[in-house]
Order: sequence, then structure tokens, then C-alpha cells
Amino acid sequence: MKKLTYGMVGGGPESFIGDAHRKAINIDAMATLTAGCFSRTLEKCRITGEQLGVDPQRCYASYEEMAKAEAARPDGIDFVVVVTPNVSHYPVCKAFLEAGIHVSCDKPLCLEVEQAEELARLAKEKGLLFMVTYTYMGHVTAKHIRDYIAAGKLGKIRTVMAEYPQGWLAYEGEWGGKQGAWRCDPKQSGGVNCLGDLGTHVENAVATLTGLKIKRVLAKMDVVVPGRVLDDNDVVMVEYEGGATGVYWTSQFAIGHDNDLRVRIYGENGSILWSQENCEKVTMIQRDGTIIERHRGNGGIEPGAAAYGRLPSGHTEGWLESMGNLYRSFSRCITAKKDGSFTEDMIDYPTVEAGAEGVKFVHACLRSNKEGNIWVDM
Repeated sequence: MKKLTYGMVGGGPESFIGDAHRKAINIDAMATLTAGCFSRTLEKCRITGEQLGVDPQRCYASYEEMAKAEAARPDGIDFVVVVTPNVSHYPVCKAFLEAGIHVSCDKPLCLEVEQAEELARLAKEKGLLFMVTYTYMGHVTAKHIRDYIAAGKLGKIRTVMAEYPQGWLAYEGEWGGKQGAWRCDPKQSGGVNCLGDLGTHVENAVATLTGLKIKRVLAKMDVVVPGRVLDDNDVVMVEYEGGATGVYWTSQFAIGHDNDLRVRIYGENGSILWSQENCEKVTMIQRDGTIIERHRGNGGIEPGAAAYGRLPSGHTEGWLESMGNLYRSFSRCITAKKDGSFTEDMIDYPTVEAGAEGVKFVHACLRSNKEGNIWVDM
């Protein structure tokens, strides 16, 4: 298969997430970085480009210039990766969609529901692929749970408990460096911190693993650490279409937790327990109480999920491989678009529609919290 080419907006000096995306894409060597607007200043952009081996002529002063120039080139990029703070996701993604370029955007998709709906509409109208990188759903074990439940093996789901606690922003006067500072800044994060950063992962994880669709939410969003102005601890009660219920918890001051996304799913035929920090295994409990552990790399994993594994069991695969799995599917779909063999069932990554659901979830929770912790329809 001929290698694709891609560009990046954001991901300049000291960028954790930009570097992570580049490494994840390189795992399968399906695309080469050939263009970028890595920083707000052209000088820093070109410094980053030089470090990454990008032609200085394809290091751009603005994303607008980049979108127009790359769309006009006969060898222009096949897709763009957007790894900027939340506030700029919408205008950057819109510019590249309007230029006819496929888009991968870090989550959350954007700030407003209307923006999310417009991006989804644009992608559909122009026949473009759009991935939102909810990285954890690339894990082989996550795909196993999704396929297992979709096959009806867990039966009707009764309730879901999901959480994502962190402890990195636990102290007054500490802002988590560059990564934490913009998340705590309403001008850059869109008026929500913890729920936007962590809660959207929880919402997407539950939706992806179970197939459940939220009917309504009741949220309590707290600002606890002195000096903060945005939420740093959130509890959300959820009612799904069909009658199942759930509870979500996210926190950034939970000392002792790093990136502790956990999902517990309780159905009529048993239970499934999953933790992304222990992503090599799934705990499955049968109706009679028998506890079974399914390990990535072994025969008990659903076949479609197992196909994403790269290493034998016992050789740990983790977060970068998970993101790499999303890019594997995304790249294959773009290649199929180019050669005319693409079909919708090839998509195995979080779409722009999934990203839009996350934005709707955040806004429903904000309204619930503002109006006195009432139930709000999605």
C-alpha cells in the first residue's frame, strides 16, 4: 500500500499530545508527516519542522494558509491532525474540511453543539472522513468488550458505573505546567475543565463499549481546589434509552490516581470490568459468579478485536498502540477512498458524530448543574 501523507496543526515545542500522535501514526508506517503549522509563530513552526524533517516551504504561518496551499498542491496532504487547545478545534477543522482534506482531531471535538453539528454536516456533504481521537477505544480489549456486547452475549444491560479520576491538579497554586494551564483557562478550554477533558472520555467509552444512547443526565460539577474557576470534580447520573442507568465520576484532585479510566457494565447474563491502566485484560463474571479473565493475545478475545493485536500475550501493548489502532483504521479508510473501494462498514474509529455526542453531553451537564442539578434531556 502506498504511504499516505499528513500535516499537523499544533504539536510544536513541548507538545505532549502532538508528539504522541506522530509516534502512534508511525507504529504502522502508513503515513508520513510532510506539512505543518506547529506553532503560532512561523519561527517556532520552522524549528519544529526542521526537527521533524519537514520541508521549510511546507511549514506555514497559519492554518488557513496551510489548508489552502495543501489543497492546491498536486502532492498535498491526505489528512490533517489537529492537536491544538480546545478553543481552536472548530475553526481549524472547518478550514480543512472546506479545503477538501480529511481530518483527525483530538478530543473534545469543539466547544459548542452548533459547531459540532456543522463539522459533521460538512464532512458528510464533502464525503470526507473525520476521526476524533478517543484513544482508549483503540485498545484490543475495549474492542473485545464492544464486540462481545454487540453480539448479545451479556444480554440486556441494567446499569453502568464509569469513572476517570486523576490527581495531577490536586494542589492550590499548581497548574500542571503547559498541559494543565490551558485546560484550567476558560478562554482556551471553553468554560469546562474536568468534564470536558475526562468526562468526554467516559461518555465515549460507555457509548462505544455498550452501544447505549443517553436519554438524560443529572450533573453536579464542583470547583474544589482553591484558585480554580472551572470544574475539577464531577458526578453525573445517567438514564439511557431503554431504561438502563449509569453513574459517571471524574476528578482531577484524586490523589493516587493517574489516568484511571474504569468501566463496569452489569447485564442480565453477567458483568464486565475494564480498566485502561490494566488494558491487557478484561474481567468477565458469569451468572453463577464464575470469574474469567480474558487476556489480549490469547484465544478468548473476539476475532475482530484480536486482529488489532501486534505482539504475543505477555508482551504489553499500551496507549500508543491503542492510538495507533485508530490511525490504522483511519488510514485504511482514506486509502480505500482514494482507490474507490471504501464502504462505511470499514470505519473502526470514533467518528465526528461520536465527537458531537460528547459535546452534547457536556452541554447537557452544564445546563443541569447551572439550573440546580436537575434532569436534562440530551
